[in-house]
Amino acid sequence: MESINNRRSIRKYSDCEVSRELLTRLLAEAERTPTMGNMQLYSVVVTRDRKEKEALAPAHFNQPMITGAPVVLTFCADFHRASLWAEQRKAEPGYGNFLSFINAATDTLLYCQTFTVLAENAGLGTCFLGTTVYQPQAIIDTLRLPKLVFPVATLTIGWPDENPAMSDRLPVGSIAHDGTYHDYTSADIDKAYAEKEALPENKQFVEINHKETLAQVYTDIRYTKKDNIAMSEGMIKALRAQGFLD
Repeated sequence: MESINNRRSIRKYSDCEVSRELLTRLLAEAERTPTMGNMQLYSVVVTRDRKEKEALAPAHFNQPMITGAPVVLTFCADFHRASLWAEQRKAEPGYGNFLSFINAATDTLLYCQTFTVLAENAGLGTCFLGTTVYQPQAIIDTLRLPKLVFPVATLTIGWPDENPAMSDRLPVGSIAHDGTYHDYTSADIDKAYAEKEALPENKQFVEINHKETLAQVYTDIRYTKKDNIAMSEGMIKALRAQGFLD
Protein backbone atom coordinates (compact mmCIF):
# COMPACT_ATOMS: atom_id res chain seq x y z
CA MET A 1 0.00 0.00 0.00
CA GLU A 2 1.42 3.35 -1.05
CA SER A 3 1.89 5.83 1.74
CA ILE A 4 -0.81 8.46 2.17
CA ASN A 5 2.08 10.91 2.48
CA ASN A 6 2.60 10.58 -1.28
CA ARG A 7 -0.97 11.22 -2.41
CA ARG A 8 -1.78 14.06 -4.76
CA SER A 9 -4.79 15.15 -6.77
CA ILE A 10 -4.72 14.09 -10.43
CA ARG A 11 -6.45 16.32 -12.97
CA LYS A 12 -5.01 14.92 -16.21
CA TYR A 13 -5.71 11.33 -17.25
CA SER A 14 -4.54 8.96 -19.95
CA ASP A 15 -6.91 7.58 -22.58
CA CYS A 16 -6.83 4.14 -20.96
CA GLU A 17 -10.23 2.86 -19.86
CA VAL A 18 -11.11 2.19 -16.23
CA SER A 19 -12.67 -1.26 -16.52
CA ARG A 20 -16.14 -1.89 -15.17
CA GLU A 21 -14.76 -4.89 -13.32
CA LEU A 22 -12.16 -2.82 -11.45
CA LEU A 23 -14.62 -0.05 -10.65
CA THR A 24 -17.24 -2.50 -9.38
CA ARG A 25 -14.66 -4.23 -7.20
CA LEU A 26 -13.50 -0.96 -5.66
CA LEU A 27 -17.06 0.22 -5.02
CA ALA A 28 -17.85 -3.10 -3.36
CA GLU A 29 -14.73 -3.06 -1.20
CA ALA A 30 -15.51 0.50 -0.09
CA GLU A 31 -18.80 -0.76 1.34
CA ARG A 32 -16.83 -1.94 4.39
CA THR A 33 -16.78 1.75 5.41
CA PRO A 34 -18.36 2.56 8.80
CA THR A 35 -22.00 3.59 8.39
CA MET A 36 -24.73 4.87 10.70
CA GLY A 37 -26.91 2.02 11.92
CA ASN A 38 -25.55 -0.17 9.10
CA MET A 39 -27.96 1.66 6.78
CA GLN A 40 -25.46 2.68 4.04
CA LEU A 41 -27.15 6.00 3.33
CA TYR A 42 -25.40 6.65 0.02
CA SER A 43 -25.64 6.01 -3.71
CA VAL A 44 -23.11 6.61 -6.49
CA VAL A 45 -23.93 7.77 -10.00
CA VAL A 46 -21.29 6.58 -12.47
CA THR A 47 -20.87 8.80 -15.53
CA ARG A 48 -18.80 7.50 -18.46
CA ASP A 49 -20.61 8.77 -21.56
CA ARG A 50 -19.03 11.84 -23.13
CA LYS A 51 -22.31 13.68 -23.66
CA GLU A 52 -23.43 12.95 -20.11
CA LYS A 53 -20.15 14.33 -18.77
CA GLU A 54 -20.58 17.44 -20.90
CA ALA A 55 -24.06 17.89 -19.44
CA LEU A 56 -22.64 17.61 -15.93
CA ALA A 57 -19.68 19.95 -16.50
CA PRO A 58 -21.50 23.33 -16.12
CA ALA A 59 -22.54 22.39 -12.57
CA HIS A 60 -18.81 22.13 -11.80
CA PHE A 61 -17.92 25.44 -13.50
CA ASN A 62 -16.68 23.49 -16.55
CA GLN A 63 -13.54 22.26 -14.85
CA PRO A 64 -11.72 20.24 -17.53
CA MET A 65 -11.38 17.14 -15.33
CA ILE A 66 -15.09 16.43 -15.76
CA THR A 67 -14.87 15.81 -19.50
CA GLY A 68 -11.23 14.74 -19.45
CA ALA A 69 -11.58 11.91 -16.94
CA PRO A 70 -12.71 8.44 -18.10
CA VAL A 71 -15.15 8.23 -15.19
CA VAL A 72 -16.95 10.77 -13.02
CA LEU A 73 -18.49 9.54 -9.78
CA THR A 74 -21.17 11.57 -8.00
CA PHE A 75 -21.61 10.41 -4.40
CA CYS A 76 -25.11 11.13 -3.10
CA ALA A 77 -26.63 11.20 0.36
CA ASP A 78 -29.54 8.80 -0.10
CA PHE A 79 -32.47 8.28 2.25
CA HIS A 80 -34.77 7.51 -0.70
CA ARG A 81 -33.82 3.83 -0.86
CA ALA A 82 -34.18 3.27 2.88
CA SER A 83 -37.55 5.06 2.85
CA LEU A 84 -38.87 2.87 0.04
CA TRP A 85 -37.69 -0.21 1.93
CA ALA A 86 -39.48 0.97 5.07
CA GLU A 87 -42.72 1.66 3.20
CA GLN A 88 -42.64 -1.74 1.51
CA ARG A 89 -42.14 -3.43 4.89
CA LYS A 90 -45.07 -1.80 6.71
CA ALA A 91 -42.83 0.76 8.44
CA GLU A 92 -43.27 4.54 8.41
CA PRO A 93 -40.08 6.44 7.48
CA GLY A 94 -39.41 9.84 9.02
CA TYR A 95 -36.32 11.04 7.19
CA GLY A 96 -37.44 14.26 5.55
CA ASN A 97 -35.43 16.44 7.91
CA PHE A 98 -32.05 18.09 8.25
CA LEU A 99 -30.65 15.60 10.78
CA SER A 100 -31.30 12.78 8.33
CA PHE A 101 -29.47 14.72 5.63
CA ILE A 102 -26.46 15.21 7.91
CA ASN A 103 -26.43 11.49 8.76
CA ALA A 104 -26.66 10.51 5.11
CA ALA A 105 -24.06 13.09 4.06
CA THR A 106 -21.66 11.78 6.71
CA ASP A 107 -22.16 8.20 5.50
CA THR A 108 -21.57 9.34 1.93
CA LEU A 109 -18.38 11.27 2.62
CA LEU A 110 -16.93 8.38 4.63
CA TYR A 111 -17.71 6.02 1.76
CA CYS A 112 -16.22 8.44 -0.76
CA GLN A 113 -12.99 8.72 1.22
CA THR A 114 -12.63 4.95 1.57
CA PHE A 115 -13.20 4.54 -2.16
CA THR A 116 -10.58 7.23 -2.86
CA VAL A 117 -7.94 5.42 -0.83
CA LEU A 118 -8.75 2.07 -2.48
CA ALA A 119 -8.73 3.58 -5.97
CA GLU A 120 -5.38 5.28 -5.46
CA ASN A 121 -3.89 2.10 -3.99
CA ALA A 122 -4.99 0.38 -7.22
CA GLY A 123 -2.95 2.92 -9.19
CA LEU A 124 -5.79 5.19 -10.26
CA GLY A 125 -5.63 8.94 -9.97
CA THR A 126 -8.48 10.89 -8.38
CA CYS A 127 -9.55 14.47 -7.93
CA PHE A 128 -12.15 15.55 -5.38
CA LEU A 129 -14.43 18.34 -6.64
CA GLY A 130 -15.68 20.61 -3.89
CA THR A 131 -17.99 22.26 -6.40
CA THR A 132 -20.60 19.54 -5.88
CA VAL A 133 -22.46 21.52 -3.23
CA TYR A 134 -22.12 24.89 -4.98
CA GLN A 135 -24.84 24.28 -7.57
CA PRO A 136 -26.56 21.13 -6.32
CA GLN A 137 -29.84 21.71 -8.15
CA ALA A 138 -28.06 21.58 -11.51
CA ILE A 139 -26.58 18.20 -10.58
CA ILE A 140 -29.92 16.98 -9.23
CA ASP A 141 -31.60 17.88 -12.50
CA THR A 142 -28.87 16.42 -14.71
CA LEU A 143 -28.67 13.11 -12.82
CA ARG A 144 -32.44 12.95 -12.24
CA LEU A 145 -32.08 12.46 -8.51
CA PRO A 146 -35.38 11.68 -6.71
CA LYS A 147 -36.57 13.13 -3.41
CA LEU A 148 -34.32 12.40 -0.41
CA VAL A 149 -31.24 12.05 -2.65
CA PHE A 150 -28.67 14.86 -2.61
CA PRO A 151 -25.19 15.17 -4.21
CA VAL A 152 -22.43 15.79 -1.70
CA ALA A 153 -19.17 14.73 -3.38
CA THR A 154 -17.73 14.18 -6.83
CA LEU A 155 -14.58 12.31 -7.86
CA THR A 156 -12.99 12.22 -11.27
CA ILE A 157 -10.96 9.03 -11.71
CA GLY A 158 -8.64 7.55 -14.31
CA TRP A 159 -5.10 6.44 -14.95
CA PRO A 160 -2.74 9.37 -14.21
CA ASP A 161 -1.14 11.32 -17.04
CA GLU A 162 0.72 13.73 -14.77
CA ASN A 163 2.76 13.76 -11.57
CA PRO A 164 1.96 17.09 -9.94
CA ALA A 165 3.52 18.46 -6.79
CA MET A 166 1.75 17.64 -3.56
CA SER A 167 -0.30 20.35 -1.92
CA ASP A 168 0.93 21.83 1.33
CA ARG A 169 -0.69 20.89 4.65
CA LEU A 170 -0.81 22.57 8.05
CA PRO A 171 1.38 21.05 10.79
CA VAL A 172 -0.50 18.53 12.90
CA GLY A 173 0.12 20.63 16.01
CA SER A 174 -2.15 23.29 14.57
CA ILE A 175 -5.16 20.98 14.10
CA ALA A 176 -4.94 18.61 17.10
CA HIS A 177 -6.31 19.73 20.48
CA ASP A 178 -5.45 17.86 23.67
CA GLY A 179 -8.37 17.32 26.04
CA THR A 180 -10.40 20.38 25.12
CA TYR A 181 -10.34 22.88 22.26
CA HIS A 182 -7.39 25.22 22.67
CA ASP A 183 -8.20 28.57 21.12
CA TYR A 184 -5.48 30.09 18.96
CA THR A 185 -3.32 33.00 19.98
CA SER A 186 -1.86 35.30 17.34
CA ALA A 187 1.42 33.47 17.75
CA ASP A 188 -0.32 30.13 17.18
CA ILE A 189 -1.84 31.41 13.93
CA ASP A 190 1.52 32.74 12.77
CA LYS A 191 3.13 29.37 13.46
CA ALA A 192 0.34 27.36 11.83
CA TYR A 193 0.38 29.30 8.56
CA ALA A 194 4.06 30.26 8.34
CA GLU A 195 5.08 27.43 6.01
CA LYS A 196 2.05 27.86 3.73
CA GLU A 197 2.60 31.60 3.41
CA ALA A 198 6.31 31.14 2.71
CA LEU A 199 5.85 28.83 -0.27
CA PRO A 200 7.00 30.53 -3.51
CA GLU A 201 3.83 29.48 -5.36
CA ASN A 202 1.65 31.05 -2.67
CA LYS A 203 3.71 34.23 -2.65
CA GLN A 204 3.20 34.39 -6.41
CA PHE A 205 -0.50 33.74 -5.89
CA VAL A 206 -0.68 36.83 -3.68
CA GLU A 207 1.29 38.93 -6.16
CA ILE A 208 -0.68 38.07 -9.30
CA ASN A 209 -3.95 38.73 -7.48
CA HIS A 210 -2.68 42.11 -6.29
CA LYS A 211 -3.26 41.35 -2.62
CA GLU A 212 -1.29 42.01 0.53
CA THR A 213 -1.71 38.57 2.15
CA LEU A 214 -2.63 35.02 1.15
CA ALA A 215 -5.66 35.19 3.44
CA GLN A 216 -7.02 38.07 1.35
CA VAL A 217 -6.85 35.89 -1.75
CA TYR A 218 -9.14 33.41 -0.03
CA THR A 219 -11.58 35.94 1.44
CA ASP A 220 -11.70 38.45 -1.42
CA ILE A 221 -11.34 36.25 -4.51
CA ARG A 222 -11.62 32.50 -4.01
CA TYR A 223 -14.32 32.11 -1.35
CA THR A 224 -16.10 35.40 -0.90
CA LYS A 225 -18.84 36.15 1.60
CA LYS A 226 -21.17 37.15 -1.24
CA ASP A 227 -20.68 33.84 -3.07
CA ASN A 228 -20.93 31.81 0.11
CA ILE A 229 -24.26 33.41 1.01
CA ALA A 230 -25.65 32.96 -2.50
CA MET A 231 -24.59 29.32 -2.71
CA SER A 232 -25.88 28.65 0.81
CA GLU A 233 -29.28 29.94 -0.24
CA GLY A 234 -29.18 27.73 -3.32
CA MET A 235 -28.24 24.70 -1.25
CA ILE A 236 -31.03 25.30 1.27
CA LYS A 237 -33.51 25.70 -1.58
CA ALA A 238 -32.32 22.44 -3.14
CA LEU A 239 -32.47 20.62 0.20
CA ARG A 240 -36.05 21.76 0.61
CA ALA A 241 -36.94 20.68 -2.92
CA GLN A 242 -35.39 17.27 -2.29
CA GLY A 243 -37.48 16.81 0.86
CA PHE A 244 -34.80 17.17 3.52
CA LEU A 245 -36.32 20.29 5.10
CA ASP A 246 -39.96 19.21 5.34
